[in-house]
Amino acid sequence: MIRAVIVMNDQGKPRLVKFYDYQPVEKQQDLIRRLYGVLCSRPENVSNFVQADSIFGPDSRLVYKTYATLYFVFLFDASENELAILDLMQVFVETLDKCFSNVCELDIVFNFNKVHTILDELILGGQVLETNSSEIVKAVEEISRLERASNAVMRMPKSIPGWQGR
Repeated sequence: MIRAVIVMNDQGKPRLVKFYDYQPVEKQQDLIRRLYGVLCSRPENVSNFVQADSIFGPDSRLVYKTYATLYFVFLFDASENELAILDLMQVFVETLDKCFSNVCELDIVFNFNKVHTILDELILGGQVLETNSSEIVKAVEEISRLERASNAVMRMPKSIPGWQGR
């Protein structure tokens, strides 16, 4: 099971945090601080796979990848395959790139609802739902279209006579 997805910048500021098992906020912040300490102390020429028992408890592993100034980190248990999670991370980044056309840190900060929607189409409850980035983009576009249609209906003035009878 995937336990968490964390995106943070190279200065340790979390930009996306999603835990799939309950963690109090204080513990989340402590875990993110400790995680950043581990990631920034690792040389660039070592593996992106880390045994994270000391940080997240027994049977915990994490995979991370650095894209520009962002660390993408997936925390998971022993039931998941490291290479499959690395591929899933690539699908997530590709989908972000398709949705934001060359994604950057500011896209994640200012469009956090859309980023969470993309992540929810990819992973739900710690389980992988979809690995095809084109399908995820279609689902996100459909959700956006429905939200726009819903907002348009809500903006319809009630003072227009007969608009409800159409």
